[in-house]
Amino acid sequence: MKKWAAMKKRDKRIEDLDASIKWSRAVKNDLKNKVEYKFERKNIIVATYRPFVKSYLYYDGHLNEMQYQLGSIFSVEPNPTIAFLSVDSSNPLAVLAVNQYFDYCLLKKGNGGTQSLPRWRYDDEGRRIDNISDWALQQFRLHYDAAKKEKRQISKDAIFHYVYGVLHDPVYRTRYAQNLRREFPRIPYYANFWRWAEWGEKLLALHIDYEVVKPWKLKRVEVADGKSTKEDHSLRPVLKADRDNGIIALDSKTKLTGIPNEAWDYQLANRPALEWILDQYREWTPKDLTIRDRFNTYRFSDHKEKVIDLLMRVTRVSVETMEIVEAMKSEKR
Repeated sequence: MKKWAAMKKRDKRIEDLDASIKWSRAVKNDLKNKVEYKFERKNIIVATYRPFVKSYLYYDGHLNEMQYQLGSIFSVEPNPTIAFLSVDSSNPLAVLAVNQYFDYCLLKKGNGGTQSLPRWRYDDEGRRIDNISDWALQQFRLHYDAAKKEKRQISKDAIFHYVYGVLHDPVYRTRYAQNLRREFPRIPYYANFWRWAEWGEKLLALHIDYEVVKPWKLKRVEVADGKSTKEDHSLRPVLKADRDNGIIALDSKTKLTGIPNEAWDYQLANRPALEWILDQYREWTPKDLTIRDRFNTYRFSDHKEKVIDLLMRVTRVSVETMEIVEAMKSEKR
């Protein structure tokens, strides 16, 4: 702002300013109108950026213009939320549970954006409101009570779990593939409500709490690299998967082997969960000169041990997810 005020020719073009922030249309307008931004540490939050990858975010209305309804979904506590990509996307239905702020392109690989179904929502005063209506609860209870198929009383939490389970059903995804690309997912009444609710509850726990699941025992192989020194920061990052042989090459020294075939089958937007992680931790050179010179400090070597741990945990998440999905195939609907 001070730079702008000091410029003698303010019509010179806003684009001439440095690229330390994203100069969106609204930010440019604020600059013209002399709106001053003040840094607030409380605005630094952790958000889910891509599947199983979190990142720090400066969450501010000026700099994050398209906040949509995130503020009414996430307040002072975690909120289980079903994020999904389907409508207007060329990719098949992708679904992932989160419990914190997430990026609009969370599941994006190609076109389309991420929509969500939160368990709760919050009003302007921070009061929690049930996001499953009493009407919906009544419809589920009437259907299953009338058919006398369920002995337990259906709750709103159970409905939320049921929906997450059904959205992972491979038969549902195939049968309604064309519909899912054009309209919001519709949920059918399956024969065994509680079976699908139990599957959904297990999947929610796996996908939200992936950071604390038991790591899958992958074998770490260290190989000699004559072109590099013993220091990890000098090693050449690779981050490449060899699905056929169950191997992930992390850098020119370290490989992970013994990755089960099933782990590659768990895909989100036609990409295995493991490969989402590899893609996010690769080193790359920003095109913008200012960002490249001043802010390009990321080195994979600084995160290597964290990534190994993450890959081992998400391997388990992938395998156990596919075990549930396989069991769904033979379930009566």
